[in-house]
Amino acid sequence: MPKPAPVARQNRHSSPTTGHVPVYDEDDLGAILEGKENALVLILDCIQDPHNLGACLRTADAAGCDCVVMPKDKSAPISDTVIRVSCGGAENVPLVRVTNLARAMDKLKKLGIWIVGTADETTKSLYDMDLKGPTAIVMGAEGDGMRRLTGEHCDFLVRIPMIGRVPCLNVSVATGVSLFEVVRQRQVKT
Repeated sequence: MPKPAPVARQNRHSSPTTGHVPVYDEDDLGAILEGKENALVLILDCIQDPHNLGACLRTADAAGCDCVVMPKDKSAPISDTVIRVSCGGAENVPLVRVTNLARAMDKLKKLGIWIVGTADETTKSLYDMDLKGPTAIVMGAEGDGMRRLTGEHCDFLVRIPMIGRVPCLNVSVATGVSLFEVVRQRQVKT
């Protein structure tokens, strides 16, 4: 007789969800970031896997991001899976879905935010970058990374140093490394 399928364990960090996630648009960026002298923004360029998107939103909340910006097209929708995996992150951090990511990045620059993109092809280490001021971290899509135009709109490109044999990290893990480097730098007493 076949064994019954195993039941997934309940995530003890999950909280009951309303299932309602407010989504903002590009015109709301100024209001969302108003008065945030040291804003932290996460920009997700075409993250398509709902589990990765949910994990990125969870990390954005944990790191104290003021908002997450992502394109309306070529990105995973805010589904039940995304909400569940985010463990409240999707509901706690304002999500800004934009038609034109490059234009939204320009708007962030006008608001005084420096945009730091992550890219494997650069030589500058994330750990050599000063991330203490108003900052947006850009994470590229699974496999392809940032689109060319997105990369061109970054003020700086950095990479996470890889010491082992694997060439890169999963986007949600790389998001955690990058955002918590910002958190670490901002907590260091000078």
